[in-house]
Amino acid sequence: MLNSTLSYFILGAYVRLGNVKYLYFMLTAMLYIVIVIVNLLLIVVICMNRSLHEPMYLFLCSLFVNELFGSTGLFPFLLVQILSDIHTLSAPLCFLQIFCLYSYVNIEFCNLAVMSYDRYLAICYPLQYNTRMTFNKAVTFIPVLWFYSFVKFLITLSLNIRLTFCGNIINSLHCRNYLVVKLACSDTEVNNIYGLFGIVLSILVPLLPILYSYVRIFRVCFSGCKQTRQRAVSTCTPHLASLLNFSFGCCFEIVQSRFNMTSVPRVLRISLSLYFLIIQPLFNPIMFGLQMSKIRNTCKHILCYKMLTCYKDTI
Repeated sequence: MLNSTLSYFILGAYVRLGNVKYLYFMLTAMLYIVIVIVNLLLIVVICMNRSLHEPMYLFLCSLFVNELFGSTGLFPFLLVQILSDIHTLSAPLCFLQIFCLYSYVNIEFCNLAVMSYDRYLAICYPLQYNTRMTFNKAVTFIPVLWFYSFVKFLITLSLNIRLTFCGNIINSLHCRNYLVVKLACSDTEVNNIYGLFGIVLSILVPLLPILYSYVRIFRVCFSGCKQTRQRAVSTCTPHLASLLNFSFGCCFEIVQSRFNMTSVPRVLRISLSLYFLIIQPLFNPIMFGLQMSKIRNTCKHILCYKMLTCYKDTI
């Protein structure tokens, strides 16, 4: 029996790749670099341009920062494991990864919920929008949702640390809370109850304002003029696409954690378990960057300005 001072966990989902591991390492590193660059670019664009200092773009900036936060909670660990022949992770780093990834999920859903409420006010109450959603309110919303998410998963972390473990093999590419709790031989009833409660808080609670906002938006669209419908489609499409994409990945992760998925092919299980951690940080900046005309035009302006400056310097 292992005790609560367990020093490391073994990640059992990795297989021997031979020299191919260097190719996987390069592809994974390139993906991480692209994610960092595109998210950082949009964060800088929003922060440096006063015309983008509006609630909607502040929420987008928070979303892009969260993509960097979630990616950093996964990719450095993943890159080390790809090159390693022994796939172990120290217990403190495992708990840190759980905290980062689960906080990332909660912040993502809360951010998308606040963004849906912002779009609801902009479309349903356009004349009152500037008084109902001010810059100060947006600046207040963002730290509150981050603080709430961190506190929520600090509680999860404290419940995990107190456990006594009877094993240390996690059948996954990264540390997952439910799989760690399953290794415990001490009483996990509190962990299981809080885990289910946490799922409700992380997913269902943000889902309520999202559903309410979009029901109201669709009602206004169907009863409004063509211009209103076009405006709603242009501003809500990237948000809805992001929400559906992230929800799909999270749903599979919950199902895979709670139910026996051995009938699903191994490669498909691994791919889908990483889906919301890899695709979402790349999907959001590309989707919002291309669809939001103000961001797209600002990026074009900066790019053209840089190219013109470089051209003048060479003359």
